[in-house]
Amino acid sequence: MIEVCCAIIINEEGLVLVTQRSATMSMPLKMEFPGGKIEPGERPEACLIREIKEELDLTIEIIAKGQEVIHDYPAFSISLLPFVCRIVEGSLLLKEHAAYAWMEPSDLLNCDWAEADIPVVHQYLNPSIHLSSITNK
Repeated sequence: MIEVCCAIIINEEGLVLVTQRSATMSMPLKMEFPGGKIEPGERPEACLIREIKEELDLTIEIIAKGQEVIHDYPAFSISLLPFVCRIVEGSLLLKEHAAYAWMEPSDLLNCDWAEADIPVVHQYLNPSIHLSSITNK
């Protein structure tokens, strides 16, 4: 099981950041919420802050934690932990992805998502799903 975290980054206008995987990545050109693999001994929150800085050159603040999604791909399984975030500083710079877009939440279902991200999209769009608030520690 690969442990991964992802960022649902929301801007001041309420738009959501989605990124497109590059042609050389697994699941090429699929849309995803940016993030990455959790290193051994690393807290998911620290992983996400590190990954977003490495991939997008952004400093983020985590606002809420979503519910874990387990997804089985044919060759591997992932545990995906989503977090709702906001940008604290930086200008978005793609270092690994092919493209990005700021989207209205109502348009998110129209994307060609990596399969594991689809339940995360539904989780974010469903107001009855509780997102746990994050307190600064």
